[in-house]
Parts: sequence; structure tokens; C-alpha cells
Amino acid sequence: MKEILHTERCILRELTPEDAAFAFELNLDPLVLKYTGDRPFASIEEARTFLENYDYRKLHNMGRWGVERKSDGKLLGWCGLKYQPELEEVDLGYRFLIQHRNEGYATETSLGCLDYGFNTLQLERIVANAVKENGASIKVMQKLGMQFCKETLLHDQLSVQYEIFRKKNDEYI
Repeated sequence: MKEILHTERCILRELTPEDAAFAFELNLDPLVLKYTGDRPFASIEEARTFLENYDYRKLHNMGRWGVERKSDGKLLGWCGLKYQPELEEVDLGYRFLIQHRNEGYATETSLGCLDYGFNTLQLERIVANAVKENGASIKVMQKLGMQFCKETLLHDQLSVQYEIFRKKNDEYI
């Protein structure tokens, strides 16, 4: 498996078919899926097939990456960048197992992804979207220094989009 980046407590790495049981568990929890518009995988095998066919990294040099805790190698969730060609935008996203929420992992790994996007991929702008009632995700976006951009419809729910621009002179613009 290929490591993409490191943060203080985590390694972000490509998810592989061997992570199918984790992906199945993550998408099985209705609290995890509450605001995503996704449905649970029907089986571990369906999760494996999804991971076998996940090719964002190959196509766009980015993707949703597994968040592995350095101290014990446990997968906690995923975080990463996704190019949305129909919108010509790069979206920051994150999803964590319920028992690892409110531990700062979303903020920590998202900061790593922003750094990767701006300094490695040389992106100018990164967005993040959340259903309007998803206060926890909106709080993370605000902690990252992202600014409200617009309201939109996401998974047939009223949502908000936040944005952040590449740093100039060590300041995000």
C-alpha cells in the first residue's frame, strides 16, 4: 500500500482491497452515512469490489485515503481530495468511525490534505461540502480556515460549500 502523507498522529495511505472489512464497517453505521447520500455496502465483497475499482489516484493523483493511526496501525476513517470534473473543483472530504470522532483526526488529516493539495498538486482552490445540519463537519471546515462560499443542494439536502485558496506569503487567501 502506498503512503501519501503523514500528520502528527496519522499516516494517510491508499485504501486497498484488503481494507474491505474496514470499508464495510465504516459504511454500515447509519450515523456515518446520515449526511452522505451513500448507502451501506451489502457485503464485505461489495466493499472489496469498490476498492478494487477505485481509481481516482491513477486518474487525478488524488483520492480518498485511509487514515491509519501511527501508534497502532488502526484504520480510523478516510480523508482526502477528490476531483469533480463536472464542477471543475477539488473537494476535501473525510469520514471517520463514530468511536474516533471528536478526537481531532478530521481537522489534523484535513490540514495535511490541504497542504498536499496546495504544495504538491499546486491547486489554487479547494472546496468542502456539508449538509447544513452537519454542524460537526462545518466546524471542521471553519477550523481549517475555510470560508463560506454558497448554499447548494447535496444528496437532495440543503448544503453549504466552504472554500480555501492557496497560500501566498504564508497566508491563505
